[in-house]
Amino acid sequence: MNIRPTCLLLLLALTACAGQRDTQPIAPSQPASVPPLRAQDDADFAAALAAAENGQWQSDYATAFARHPAYGWLEYAHLRRSLDTLDSRRAEDFLARQGQTAVGVRFRNEWLAALGKRADWAAVGRAWQTGIERPALRCIWLEARRQQGQADSAWMQEARALWLSDKPLPATCQSPIAYWQQQGGLDEALRWQRIDLAIAANQPDILNEVAAGLPPAAATLARSYASALTSGKLDDAARWPQDARSAQVITAALVALAKKSPDAAEAALPGYLARLNTAERGRVLYEIALQTAASYLPESARRLAAVPAASRDERLHQLMLREALARRAWAEALQIVEGFPAALRDKPQNLYFRARLLEMTGQNGAQALYRQAARHPEFHGFLAADRLQAPYPLCPWTANAQPALEKSVAENPGLQSAFALYRMGRREWASAEWNHTLKSLNDAERRIAVAQAQQHGWFDRAVFSLARENRDELRLYSLRFPLHYLDTIKREAEKHALDPSWIAAEIRAESLFDPAARSPANAIGLMQVLPSTGEAVAKRLGIPWQGTQTLYQPESNIAIGSAYLAEMKNRWNSLPAAIAAYNAGPGPTGRWQTQRPDFAADFWIETISYRETREYVPRVLSFSVIYDWHMHGDALRISERIAGNNSGQRVGFRCPE
Repeated sequence: MNIRPTCLLLLLALTACAGQRDTQPIAPSQPASVPPLRAQDDADFAAALAAAENGQWQSDYATAFARHPAYGWLEYAHLRRSLDTLDSRRAEDFLARQGQTAVGVRFRNEWLAALGKRADWAAVGRAWQTGIERPALRCIWLEARRQQGQADSAWMQEARALWLSDKPLPATCQSPIAYWQQQGGLDEALRWQRIDLAIAANQPDILNEVAAGLPPAAATLARSYASALTSGKLDDAARWPQDARSAQVITAALVALAKKSPDAAEAALPGYLARLNTAERGRVLYEIALQTAASYLPESARRLAAVPAASRDERLHQLMLREALARRAWAEALQIVEGFPAALRDKPQNLYFRARLLEMTGQNGAQALYRQAARHPEFHGFLAADRLQAPYPLCPWTANAQPALEKSVAENPGLQSAFALYRMGRREWASAEWNHTLKSLNDAERRIAVAQAQQHGWFDRAVFSLARENRDELRLYSLRFPLHYLDTIKREAEKHALDPSWIAAEIRAESLFDPAARSPANAIGLMQVLPSTGEAVAKRLGIPWQGTQTLYQPESNIAIGSAYLAEMKNRWNSLPAAIAAYNAGPGPTGRWQTQRPDFAADFWIETISYRETREYVPRVLSFSVIYDWHMHGDALRISERIAGNNSGQRVGFRCPE
């Protein structure tokens, strides 16, 4: 699941006297280093932040919190309350001190937006900084220069660059773009150039907007294009010019139709084949096949085969393989995977299935392919190692200790600010501070920063801040797979006869051990439990239910989530199905089980219809191997785990040669 954690931290200590005058913050001196913070420091600072945000700035804050690493955010919380009326000298003083920090960058953007509303163009010029990319702010900068008589040739080029966008322009661009047009910068050719960008990006609203400045016949045509992009209907296409632009719109409309009804798109396509080139026809056939085969509908094989080879990408190749597997067409599936492009054919997943299909069709060569796949520490690599009865290819890496560098990173003011903000529940500010600071760190410092983030309970930095392309950093398993609340995990595992490494793997997959995690779908806490599910399970277990806050409590969340895992496992009598049900729900899982009731687990997982769940099940299973190793130094073989043999054969680990 895509997790967007939030945290509710209510620390309100509003001690301001009624009628107290809003005093200006005093610039604190910058300490050479910041002393270690205590829990009380966090509480005091959080209370001051809450007070500042409520307009109750205290005159002694600048002195009291001068040495706090996040002081700039406290002052920011105070200043941003009155941006529309804020005195320019106060804002510019803040930028002079904080302008190059994360909070300074944020304040500058908000201040420029406020100055644009106030039409204080001289102040915009003083606050502007090269490198700002937001179109809304760039247009404010253009307007400021125009208002001060600086609309030179460079200004005209910048206006032109802003115009040529495939996204809607913000309201701040109306005035400078209108002036650019008045000065002869915007002609009909540039309007059509932007329309072409909008067609390629499927942005029909832009077509309608730009059409307003075209001659009547051209405007009618542009609006007709926009209507086709919106509805997928091509009623007016016969009246369109026989050109490349019309072909683009026809293609996009047929693709949109295919997403709604692949049958209707297939029926409509022959009427437009003469107007489309090979790539455009391939794009429509691709979408028709994709929408059909994603649910393994009867026409899947035929429609997949109809997609030209040049239009097939990795997604479609894999879908062709899954569709053949779902039909039990083993020889056809083998032919498909053998015909993959070399880079795709040699991925661990496809090495494994090539080997499995060779075995299924009674051919030689499987063992060599299993050996290749078994070099990779992931789900299909573990499955391949089981086929060979070989050790697992896990090769942990620990960077050499560098005490001096670790001390230097620990004293980095930006990181200290990020960690303090995170501890106080200011997650979004903490991430802004973190991202800004990481730009100045080298690789070794970045890895140390990730380790120090974990000491503050900020575990997801190991996912977002270790380089996926760096093979060594992928082997930092102790960072990438934190393990906390172990006593609770073991207790609940024993209570429900579950493998504790499975519970840990679910927590890692769902929330990355963040008890305050909350998803856009309102799944909450470590195991991302929906409140409705949590309340029902809590009632069955006799766990006191205090509303959604219960799910933010680690012990309660793990107890409820583990009980639900057990319910799913008992319902399906299959670990892969239980994991799928935890992710997608019992309804879709029941459908997949009914469609392929006697499939081997590896083929069943591969033919799950939902992409998210199809990737989720192997991820959780492979995570459970790593957590088993975390806990015991070896692991239950993944094939034993899938079969439900919790006391089955265990396996050691070694670095692949």
